[in-house]
Amino acid sequence: MVYEQKFSIPEGVSIEKGEDSSITISGEKGRIDRAFIHPHANINIASDVVTVKTDSKRNKDRAVVGTWISHISNMSKGVKDGFVYKLKIVYTHFPVTVSVSGSNVEIKNFLGGRGIMSADIIGNTKVEVKKDDVVVSGISKEDVGQTAANIERACKVKGKDRRVFQDGIYLVDKE
Repeated sequence: MVYEQKFSIPEGVSIEKGEDSSITISGEKGRIDRAFIHPHANINIASDVVTVKTDSKRNKDRAVVGTWISHISNMSKGVKDGFVYKLKIVYTHFPVTVSVSGSNVEIKNFLGGRGIMSADIIGNTKVEVKKDDVVVSGISKEDVGQTAANIERACKVKGKDRRVFQDGIYLVDKE
């Protein structure tokens, strides 16, 4: 019994399979490489369709098929359109200063503190600060999401009532 799922390749996106189970997806925004290795799952690329299948009856092996199709779908969307996450800087009394320096986002004067909070920028993700908005963009959904989560986690209020101390940087929109 074969379990398979298919994904049709959109226009403007090219998918190539390497010898070492890696997939390269190219589009107008860039290129993403990723290795897909599992002993019971296979990827086949036809002219305009990617097929992921398994011969196993185990649910865990069948779940890999759906996961890989989702990864390939996200990668092709990323190289075609890209991903944009918008975050909002919220403060009540002490104005928070956010700046980008190299591969880090620095948050100063959070809750009036003297320390500098730092969040890592993952991969080729771009971070822009516009007044009270932070825009995180890139072609890899995982990298953009993890960068936004790092920024949000750097401003987590600890040891105080969250209903009163609502300062922080929060995710507002995903595109």
